[in-house]
Amino acid sequence: MIIETRKPEDCKYDILSLGEIMLRLDPGDSRIHTSREFRVWEGGGEYNVARGMRRCFGKRAGVVTAFADNPVGRLVEDFILQGGVDTSLIRWVPYDGIGRSVRNGLNFVEKGFGVRGALSCADRGNTAVSQLKKGDIDWDYIFGTLGSRWFHTGGIFAALSDTTPEVAIEALKTAKKYGTITSYDLNYRASLWKGIGGIERAREVNCEIAKYVDVMIGNEEDFTACLGLEVAGADKNLTVLPIDGFKNMIKTAVAKYPNFKAVGTTLRTVKTATVNDWSAILWTNGEFYKAAQRDGLEIYDRVGGGDSFASGLIYGLMEKDDPEVAVNFGAAHGALAMTTPGDTSMATLKEVEKLVGGGSARVDR
Repeated sequence: MIIETRKPEDCKYDILSLGEIMLRLDPGDSRIHTSREFRVWEGGGEYNVARGMRRCFGKRAGVVTAFADNPVGRLVEDFILQGGVDTSLIRWVPYDGIGRSVRNGLNFVEKGFGVRGALSCADRGNTAVSQLKKGDIDWDYIFGTLGSRWFHTGGIFAALSDTTPEVAIEALKTAKKYGTITSYDLNYRASLWKGIGGIERAREVNCEIAKYVDVMIGNEEDFTACLGLEVAGADKNLTVLPIDGFKNMIKTAVAKYPNFKAVGTTLRTVKTATVNDWSAILWTNGEFYKAAQRDGLEIYDRVGGGDSFASGLIYGLMEKDDPEVAVNFGAAHGALAMTTPGDTSMATLKEVEKLVGGGSARVDR
């Protein structure tokens, strides 16, 4: 296999994720600041990966997170249950009645159209998961007694507070102790780091976390902001993204972090909010593999596309003994996820396999 995981029969889970899950409020075709109606979903960068593994790829998935124990938290739990993701490891925190001491996160998201980009307005200060501290979670029980083949977390969780990076490192170290493969999506968000040290703190945290990661995932901005790596030949707005520059960046990352077993990155050129050029590359075992190029990809809702790339890639690395197949599963799943609303994927394994195999968008009858 490309990457050897623990035996399925020795583990309760195929994948566990650690991260914040928020209630997403979606104004549909309207704007956040003018809408009178919102459709609700659940979403979160790390969680979206586990959910995609469960709903699209049929893998046993669980989530480690925390909620304030109130009706909003229980609503998000109900969404998670509908997605088939195990909720038994959720930490429930008593609610004080008004959110003075603990809250659940809300994320208002409009998908954008044409020249108007997608817009997110998060309300996530003082959330239950942001207050997690080292020692709060029994990771030895989770990885040693229950067992998981794969563990995924990311830079959004690490940016929630001064304590969450320590929680991520504790989890990653324990996962590796028990032979669980670890992955991390850098997922740089300037708005999250702004109040706690900015890009310098993001770099400090992520460069430390990278030491405990087997599979590193991110886009060009993530690698630049979080790890201080540059895409040679790119313009200052990262709209020109030469493939050789990407490869050199990844080679630099692997030289700095020899623990990386694989590095996956999306290749996105944004023409408008609803039309992107889309592909991805994967480095593993000293070789590069590129997914099929999809120019002029039409997008309905781009939020969660990168997370769905990650889940498709992880599935491919876990189950397919072919790096080229793995990166194409990731790119195809990401492309399909961006054709539907909400953070999480609505794609099926059959649809992913069809797209990887060169299938068209003709009607299936």
